Amino acid sequence: MDKRNKAILALADGTVFEGLSFGASGEVAGEIVFNTSLTGYQEILTDPSYRGQIVNMTYTQIGNYGLNVEDVESWRPWVEGFIAREPCPEPSNWRSIDSIDSYLKRHSIVGIHGIDTRALTIHIRDNGAMEGVISTIEPDASVLVSKAAARPGLLGQDLAKEVTCSEPYIWMENLWKLEEGHTLVSKDDCCGKKHQDNGKRFSVVAYDFGIKRNISRCLTSLGCEVTVVPADTPAETVLKMDPDGIFLSNGPGDPAAVNYAIENVRALIGKKPIFGICLGHQILSLAIGAKSFKLKFGHRGGNQPVMDNSTGKVEITSQNHGFAIDMDSVKDQAVLTHVNLNDNTVEGIADPERKFFSVQYHPEASPGPHDAAYLFERFVAMMRK
Repeated sequence: MDKRNKAILALADGTVFEGLSFGASGEVAGEIVFNTSLTGYQEILTDPSYRGQIVNMTYTQIGNYGLNVEDVESWRPWVEGFIAREPCPEPSNWRSIDSIDSYLKRHSIVGIHGIDTRALTIHIRDNGAMEGVISTIEPDASVLVSKAAARPGLLGQDLAKEVTCSEPYIWMENLWKLEEGHTLVSKDDCCGKKHQDNGKRFSVVAYDFGIKRNISRCLTSLGCEVTVVPADTPAETVLKMDPDGIFLSNGPGDPAAVNYAIENVRALIGKKPIFGICLGHQILSLAIGAKSFKLKFGHRGGNQPVMDNSTGKVEITSQNHGFAIDMDSVKDQAVLTHVNLNDNTVEGIADPERKFFSVQYHPEASPGPHDAAYLFERFVAMMRK
């Protein structure tokens, strides 16, 4: 192995992988998690929900179709580090403007490749997600193991405050279309007025706990005027804005640690229609009295089977979460609408009387799957009523 390009991945339990460096040089630490998606690495890199985590891709070839400026989910990448078996040095796609290696370098993200990523995945599945360190500058693996073991982990950490916006803003971009790209909402459509039937644009206040851009795009493409607000925006402020509905976004970290959001959502329940996704689902669940817990290794990928209890239909979903809601604690608080078929964990709740529903998975998934995109239409229908 060429020592000039050597990189080491050390886990908190003493497991060490030696590979090659790609992306930036240096040293990073975070919780080691794996994602089973075959595509969508650009969306993964820029998803704020990965704050505090080093992502291991189980699919072997990463970067084949390059990267572009349109498919990002935030204004910057959020992963702490990146692990791939074989990063592609020469991508081929009509939209590509960058390679995975140069993209990581440009954004100062340390990566390691050439290790057995599936062996690492099995290790995490057997032993649970754990803290780890990637380094291209420290040759002593035992030093890196000690650093990883000394890290506190994500339990009890409020990371939403690190990724949220600092000021409210109005989202203006629609979903991507071939030959059009991301079109903008016209100024005439974004006038702040509420319309009642034909041509209605519903006003939605979206709490930013780490919101993905495609969520906002899905809402605007269905005729919603979306105002994104910081994670700690008081409930009273939101009610003064008099929206037709309230959206609770995805985000990183431990939901139980985001106390201010739980209290604000509790004050909003029953006053406006509410739709939550991922961390937003967990915060809503905690606000009605449920409890959360940390999963052994989480759900991350584009192939998670979820049962819709109302129809018996199975949806293949995109997911990215390391915490879940305790099923027994939520049963008496709301209707259990969706269940994960892999481990029987909670994937969705609803309460028609109090006008809220939420899901643990990502119906806005880009590049896919799109089985659950109908949930945004359900939110619009709830606001229409």
